[in-house]
Amino acid sequence: MILRREHRILVQGVTGKQGTFWTRAMIDYGAAVVGGVNPRKAGTDHLGLPVFASAAEAAGEAPFDVALMFIPPAMARDAAFDACEAGAKLLVCLTEHIPLHDVMEMHAAARANGTRIVGPNTAGLVTPGESFAGILPAFNRAVFRPGNVGVISRSGSLGTLLSLVLTQNGFGQSAVYGVGGDPIIGTTTREALEMFDADPRTEAVAICGEIGGSAEEEAAEYAAGMAKPVVAFVAGRASPPDRKMGHAGAIVSGGKGDYHSKRKALEAAGVAVADVPSDIPKLLSARLRAAA
Repeated sequence: MILRREHRILVQGVTGKQGTFWTRAMIDYGAAVVGGVNPRKAGTDHLGLPVFASAAEAAGEAPFDVALMFIPPAMARDAAFDACEAGAKLLVCLTEHIPLHDVMEMHAAARANGTRIVGPNTAGLVTPGESFAGILPAFNRAVFRPGNVGVISRSGSLGTLLSLVLTQNGFGQSAVYGVGGDPIIGTTTREALEMFDADPRTEAVAICGEIGGSAEEEAAEYAAGMAKPVVAFVAGRASPPDRKMGHAGAIVSGGKGDYHSKRKALEAAGVAVADVPSDIPKLLSARLRAAA
């Protein structure tokens, strides 16, 4: 599901410091935020929005499509259950450091209720000129602008950098998908790639990967059959083995998930891989010319 202007957003944890800042930014951007959740402040208004005791209560008075979680790790499982059971089509989980067994239960609840999870540990989603949900600075027009390149990133900061580099070189983004950096995530790089392949507004895709796991190798399998050009950058080329680098999922163990295996798989699938993010626009231009 690519976030659109018409998708209604419920913010869980709306009254906290971060929830307040980013919800205000989302409203100012034009995102369709319909309300928030904080059981201790239910029945009040915040930022001009109604605050509910639960997502289940909100569903009856302010129906929503997307639930956005500004929730501490210890409370994330229950908040996710609440959103899924209330009918959220998409659950954007910004929270990191959620206990692994809680994450597994969250994904089971999502499957049982037909909810797609993005994250945990995602920076969120941006559809430039339409809407955003999360902590990516969509309002900065020097970084994000409407266009035809889909961006997928495990890292929020690297996804922002890639968007900046694209914008500086004349490419806008059809959407930016922060899949998240945890070992177990709801929407994989491959699944995000499939969404962009099916999206008529997207003409090419840029992937920002990193060491650890098999996300990029699995995405490469799908990219091999795509007509749309795909380019990529993989972070972690100089990282030492068997050491976690940044994200919980960014660990190479037993020779699996390292930089070279990812680059080899992507290039074998016809994906142009950049040595540094600033090379992405040049590779993208070449692939688009070849596809024309």
